[in-house]
Amino acid sequence: MAPSNGADEEALEGSYKVLQPLDLATAGRMLKEAKQIMDQLGVVFSLRQGTCLGAIRDNGFIPWDDDLDLGSVIGLHGITEKSVDHVAAAFRDNGYFAKVERYDRHLGVAMMKSYMRVDWACNWIIDDSIFQYPGVRIPVRLLTELKEIDFIGEKFLVPNPPEEYLRFKYGADWMTPKKSGYEKDIMELVPESSIPNRAGQLSPPPTTHLAQSGGSRVRVLDQAGEPVSDAEVVVAGLGRYRTNEQGYANSDPPIGDWYALIIRYGDHEEVLYLEKLAQGESYVYNPDPLTASGRLGVLSPE
Repeated sequence: MAPSNGADEEALEGSYKVLQPLDLATAGRMLKEAKQIMDQLGVVFSLRQGTCLGAIRDNGFIPWDDDLDLGSVIGLHGITEKSVDHVAAAFRDNGYFAKVERYDRHLGVAMMKSYMRVDWACNWIIDDSIFQYPGVRIPVRLLTELKEIDFIGEKFLVPNPPEEYLRFKYGADWMTPKKSGYEKDIMELVPESSIPNRAGQLSPPPTTHLAQSGGSRVRVLDQAGEPVSDAEVVVAGLGRYRTNEQGYANSDPPIGDWYALIIRYGDHEEVLYLEKLAQGESYVYNPDPLTASGRLGVLSPE
């Protein structure tokens, strides 16, 4: 079997489970290559999230970042849903593994090559805003007239003004580099109430009952493996939930998607920043006595 060069689904799934800091030389090469592919297609995109933060704050990549983040808005700059499939095909022609996924608030293309992930999110406009993971509201006015900057020897577009975008995305303290702890800062920017989806509908209200057929549930265990009652489970963009006597809390994700959670009970608190919840599934949370932050893929199917 020919080597994949880190351009297959196994490499993509592995990138979600193990945070692998950027190889800066590879990141620069791949970002330039992504720009070349997009430019050839006439696709307008901007830097977003950690890639934008590094470009504006540090004039470089954030060393502990693990992917490259690009963004477009469906309905702006000629971007359509068909653009997504055309871009994915072009990246495949250039040796990438590309996976298109459709969510409530955006279309995402995860592109993998050289064991590095390039995430291109195409957001729908909802109530004059877009929503970036894990549910942060960004006014669309920041993305209508993009700003051109010099970065790694090329011209790139960023939200305008980028400083305001970064305040929305990372909070008032966005200028302070944080290798850890930033996840909770971002979670605090996500609305407490349910956020609207593409159809303008709100996610179902929080409930403390066990999962219905369309919901999902999380069972919270303590370090002894015993269920924790009355633990708080916060799911970003959905709501706050409490566990029952068997340790189960129900949430109602509208679709299977990536979510950020906070698990709290007693003096214990852990932010789970990248977890996939599927409808009708049940998951188990086990704490780690050695760490309360930075773990990925913590929830296991029950």
